[in-house]
Amino acid sequence: MQLVVARIGRAHGIKGEVTVEVRTDEPELRLGPGAVLTTDPAAAGPLTIETGRVHSGRLLLRFEGVSDRSGAEALRNTLLIAEIDPEELPEGEGEYYDHQLIDLDVVTADGAEVGRITEISHLPSQDLFIVERPDGSEVLIPFVEEIVAEIDLEEQKAVITPPPGLIDDRAEIASSREDATGREES
Repeated sequence: MQLVVARIGRAHGIKGEVTVEVRTDEPELRLGPGAVLTTDPAAAGPLTIETGRVHSGRLLLRFEGVSDRSGAEALRNTLLIAEIDPEELPEGEGEYYDHQLIDLDVVTADGAEVGRITEISHLPSQDLFIVERPDGSEVLIPFVEEIVAEIDLEEQKAVITPPPGLIDDRAEIASSREDATGREES
């Protein structure tokens, strides 16, 4: 199975290094020296990592055969793809690969059907499940402990405890202008 582990950014310096946007929780395993990665577009690869280092909080990689800035710049926006065993699980408890979560049924704790996970969106602050509802609409579910109570891979379901308004339009509106009796202050 193929897993996107990074996207190449801009060239760094004049010796062929590139910045990379890491898309794996295991960069030391997937993006270490000697790793051979396929690419999208395929014509750019395969690429073998020669060196890697962190500079100002960003991962910089150099690939075998890329020794100057123009060669590095030609790789910009290329996706780096690692081949993994589909049975392999992430090291940390409560961690999952995207392919394990796609197509899981999403239900509330009381058993109400919400939909099916069609995509995972990886944002800087958190990951989101993009869930297709039975009517074809989509709902975004933050993948956080407070909302996703359980992932059951055997049963192929994700159990959620959504706050009011997340999956329906019955949001509770709290006003800071109301006093303890529920009347608006003047």
